[in-house]
Amino acid sequence: MINKRPCVILVADSNMAATFRGYFKRDGWHLSLGCAPFEMNTDVGADLLVDEGGNDPGVYTKGHELLRPYQSSHHRALVVLDCEWEGAPDKAAIVEHITARLVTSGWAEDAVKVIAIEPELENWLWQDKPQVADALRYKGENPLRQYLADSGWWPAGVAKPPRPKEAVEWVLRQTRRPRSSAIYQELAEYISIKGCTDAAFAEMHAAFLAWFPVEIPA
Repeated sequence: MINKRPCVILVADSNMAATFRGYFKRDGWHLSLGCAPFEMNTDVGADLLVDEGGNDPGVYTKGHELLRPYQSSHHRALVVLDCEWEGAPDKAAIVEHITARLVTSGWAEDAVKVIAIEPELENWLWQDKPQVADALRYKGENPLRQYLADSGWWPAGVAKPPRPKEAVEWVLRQTRRPRSSAIYQELAEYISIKGCTDAAFAEMHAAFLAWFPVEIPA
């Protein structure tokens, strides 16, 4: 009998893969989520998969096919993609479509979770924390939060930049740092999990708590 792995994660692109890789590299990562620890090999092709086309529509249309071979080797499957791409339906429709195809292909409904991020992954990474400025190599006189507010990218009183991906790209242009997956991994290693207020992240958090609950001694 095959000893199944705890969970396989399918993501839409290399930046998402780097984000998960950075998170699972953290010491005691499970403590931040409040779930039980579980084994996760973030080498691509092990427990972490990336759509070969590197895009969200690919995950939307064939995520169930990419994950079908893993039904025999993994107990659960998590799918993560952005909501914003050309021709995309709304978030609820994205989640319903992918979930239905996963279940039809053979996964149990309680063994799959689809996370659609509005509008995109960068919403998880923006926090008013010095670690974000460090990862983006920002060394301006004013704090990065104020710099973005003054430049119209992050209005005062708003939890996240309205255009999170474009805000990242703009800061990188100012700091002359090429955009790369390494930046996403670095951010995920150091940002505050409690400081992530994004709804999709909360949904993923809830899934991990349900799938991997902490056992309370009798």
